[in-house]
Amino acid sequence: MTTDTATASRTPEAAEPPVPLRRNWRFQALWAGQAGSTLGLQLADTAYPLLLLALTGSSTIAGAFGALQIGAAVLFGLHGGAAADRYDRRLVLIVGDTVRLLACTSVPLALALDRLTVAHTLLVAVVIGATIAYTGPTRLIAVRSVVPPEQLRQALAQDEARMSGAGLVGPPLAGALFGLGRGAPFVGTAVTSLLALTAALLVRFPSRPESGTGRADAAAGGALAGYRYLSRNALLRPILAVVLLINVAGTAMLLPVMVLLRGQGTSSAGIGLALAGEAVGALAGALLVSRLHRLAGPGVLLLAVSWLTVPVLLAPLLPGGAVAVFAALFTVGLGTPTLRVMIDLLVFSRVPDGLRGRVVAATMTMFTVGMPAGMVGSGLLLDHFSPAAVLGAVAALLAVGLVPATAGRTLRRAGWPEQTPTPEQGPRPEQTPAPEQAPAPEQAPAPAPPS
Repeated sequence: MTTDTATASRTPEAAEPPVPLRRNWRFQALWAGQAGSTLGLQLADTAYPLLLLALTGSSTIAGAFGALQIGAAVLFGLHGGAAADRYDRRLVLIVGDTVRLLACTSVPLALALDRLTVAHTLLVAVVIGATIAYTGPTRLIAVRSVVPPEQLRQALAQDEARMSGAGLVGPPLAGALFGLGRGAPFVGTAVTSLLALTAALLVRFPSRPESGTGRADAAAGGALAGYRYLSRNALLRPILAVVLLINVAGTAMLLPVMVLLRGQGTSSAGIGLALAGEAVGALAGALLVSRLHRLAGPGVLLLAVSWLTVPVLLAPLLPGGAVAVFAALFTVGLGTPTLRVMIDLLVFSRVPDGLRGRVVAATMTMFTVGMPAGMVGSGLLLDHFSPAAVLGAVAALLAVGLVPATAGRTLRRAGWPEQTPTPEQGPRPEQTPAPEQAPAPEQAPAPAPPS
């Protein structure tokens, strides 16, 4: 029995304030492991396509790495979510991180022996994608399970800073490591995978759904239970649809922007710096999460950031080239952490513990399933139209897709739910919640009444 469970049996009179987040070593260790995992993925997303391009000279094979990785994550996502609900979550995390460490270590070893092949490299893409499907939901649950409910927003904001920092540092770090040697970036991915595995080995956290409704939920509904849970909620349906649209539009934007800036004479380094605008904006936006959440409800914030994305898609057409692109992406990036924390508060932190893994996996799949279509679609359009025309078409399609969600009242009237301790978090240290505070097994997260 964990110490959290033991303290739950004490009386409310002995209640003490929770430990400050900076001194919560379990959270900070898991956060460091997740930071390592995210940085490793960012290194891989840049280094492996560059390696394949150097080995084959084919941009199609280089692009196949990302497609296979995303495809494997989607394909194994259903079972990955179910595994997080039915098996020991810490064991799932340890096994997944170990498999990824072995796969990532095999590449620099094969390079050192001059035995690396294209098939080997693409197989590593599949392994990385599959491990994401298993460790992604489990790591999200683990990090949040060691934080008191009243510190959740602060913890999620720190988590967003990690993601934004990795997105900013990863690509240029991969390029810098390539300058040290062809195998250096892949040693880096192995080291970051080792960091993630070390955190999983060191930190103990609630590894199974709590007894009662949580375990009943874990045993019921099958692998598709997460999708059914999301589809039953009138608020989550439009939220997921809008975020899916934004992700498709964002991925469809990248290639036309690169082609357009290249045509304007911008160097590769300049293009990379311009596209880093969103990551820089997200780093700054992590400091604004609580303030923006007080300013407006979740649906209003989502619609505001979504509509702001429409002119951002057209920013490369403005005078200023790379500077205009950076400024536009920085502006929209300011709202990205707010939206990610919103998803966490409305979905991940409110769902019954026995369904949480499947709901997290379903949400992650919904967010990423359209991204390959955005990449491929923009490439096909560029074969027949100018980059400016493609960007205009993407912006128009996004605007049309946002009209139904904006016209409806569900998002505009949504409010923030009250934060109560979730089953796996348990109560505040040395405090026992009233029984009615736990969410019902099949109850969707209900928004607060509109003001």
